[in-house]
Amino acid sequence: MSEQINAMMQAVVENVEKVIIGKREAIEMALCSFLCQGHVLIEDMPGVGKTSLVSALAKSFDASFRRIQFTPDILPSDITGFSMFNQKTGEFDYHQGAVMSQIVLADEINRTSPKTQAALLEVMEENQVTVDGKTYTVPTPFIVFATQNPIEYLGTYPLPEAQLDRFFMRISLGYPSAGEEGQMLTRFKEENPMKTLQSVANTKQLEEAQEAVTKIGVSGEINKYIIDIVRATRENADIALGASPRASLCLYKASQAWAMYSRRDYVIPDDVLKMAMPVLAHRLVMKQEARLRRIDAKQAVEGILKTVKVT
Repeated sequence: MSEQINAMMQAVVENVEKVIIGKREAIEMALCSFLCQGHVLIEDMPGVGKTSLVSALAKSFDASFRRIQFTPDILPSDITGFSMFNQKTGEFDYHQGAVMSQIVLADEINRTSPKTQAALLEVMEENQVTVDGKTYTVPTPFIVFATQNPIEYLGTYPLPEAQLDRFFMRISLGYPSAGEEGQMLTRFKEENPMKTLQSVANTKQLEEAQEAVTKIGVSGEINKYIIDIVRATRENADIALGASPRASLCLYKASQAWAMYSRRDYVIPDDVLKMAMPVLAHRLVMKQEARLRRIDAKQAVEGILKTVKVT
């Protein structure tokens, strides 16, 4: 693996840490999603730094960035764009929507209608939008970050399983410790570090790193281990809807990314264990009986990881 790529990854993480204090693991997970060209769902309380994390990553890579504030009245055309008749040319001109950016933040995605949420389905899967029968490709590299509050349900529209499955992983930041919060107060005392944050990489380097991830070695035993874990979610008595074949592919890619971040050119079982929770948990639908027993998807994944072994 190239030392330049490893140095770039470390520089990006350290750069984002100038703004997001004490959340290195969440930053690393977001970076791994970048490396795998995967979209990220950030589920956490208000004010913990979800938007700042995405903005800092965009600045670190000097990538174009757009934030969409999802509200009940936002329309699909606000996202994908629309066609308008040009009287001078006699043709329809395409006006870009907010999704035409390298990094898109779908803020509070569960506050908009299912119809508007669905406007992201095509672009998240195929990196393109279709407007009035014409297809328009989004800039590359392209990644969607979506945020939602996990406990506020009034006036929200929960994401359907089909859309949740398109998110490469789900992460959360959580509240800072007392010491970390003290550092934050000191650092933000005079000026927001985001204002002076500089890029430490560029999108060409990111694309080179994305190509390098695909070359990380995965043995037959690791392949089988990933398949066994995903299949176990489909056979678990507490799970109504297990992980999809897309989840197997995402776990495979995520394990490659973590191996590369860990300065290895091959995947080990610990890489799979590290990435299983953020990749799988949000894709599972628990049975009603399990919910009554207060067993959630995270507990189900933990149980599966304890029982499934490398063979």
